[in-house]
Amino acid sequence: MAYDLAVIGAGPAGLTAGIYAARSGLSTFILERATTGGLANEAWLIENYPGFDSIEGMELMDQMKKHALKYVSILPAEVKKIEIDKNMTLYTNNNSYKSDAVILATGSLHKKLGIPGEAEFIGKGVSYCAACDGFFFKEKKVLVVGGGNTAATEAIYLQDIGCDVTLVHRRDQLRAEKSLEKRLIKSGVKIIWNSVLEEIRGKNLVNSVLIHDLREDVSYELDFDGVFVLIGDSPNNTLASAVDVKLDGQGYIITDKKQRTNLHGVYAAGDVTGGVRQIVVACAEGAIAALSAYEDLSI
Repeated sequence: MAYDLAVIGAGPAGLTAGIYAARSGLSTFILERATTGGLANEAWLIENYPGFDSIEGMELMDQMKKHALKYVSILPAEVKKIEIDKNMTLYTNNNSYKSDAVILATGSLHKKLGIPGEAEFIGKGVSYCAACDGFFFKEKKVLVVGGGNTAATEAIYLQDIGCDVTLVHRRDQLRAEKSLEKRLIKSGVKIIWNSVLEEIRGKNLVNSVLIHDLREDVSYELDFDGVFVLIGDSPNNTLASAVDVKLDGQGYIITDKKQRTNLHGVYAAGDVTGGVRQIVVACAEGAIAALSAYEDLSI
């Protein structure tokens, strides 16, 4: 079946794009390889999305999904390849789909530290999502790695559910919003400044880490039951790169103000474009991309 528009990714940007495109009259569908909602599902508490004083990420994404399903189908499939000729052909493991345009809302992936023990202990004490795995570490000692809003928010969450939380940050001040930093300190989370995580140790499970003090240039071992790596995300740009969509030096898709890429009929929205990676921004970019696609396809 041929469509006017295919949206790849069902995070905030993709879901919003689907709503706007369908309401504009474009025959539209969304393809999602994993869980609808993307990394936004992992947010324990969202307090800066207009209309909600506070809401769990999973709940907000569930509401967006229900809204989008009133207009578009969300198909559980991973796009393996895109061919661009007069139109777009999207190939998954089992099917192919044709569309006149495509919006890349492929989001981002958790950054890894790349240190000894990290890969070995994923699922055995190493996690990238406090909301997903925090429950398993109640009354246990956990280390949070990072200094941004996500790290601060998740550290507070872990402390609130009964974990004994320490945060390690490479600088002498956090990158997180000041209001979050104040809440973090008030919550009782301990902070190790000017230090980096050097190694994660254990046998079957994590039981200690090696911390390197950057100022003193010394390393020392501390006991921990879990490590939450919350140092940011990197763009999921595999499909974009494969069709020669232009990327910036960090791998994010370059778009104009109307979310158009360098390829005709290819648009991008959300975290994969970099910039301010917030749910409200992703939604705005998804809407702009859909309206741009409608404008171009109507010519």
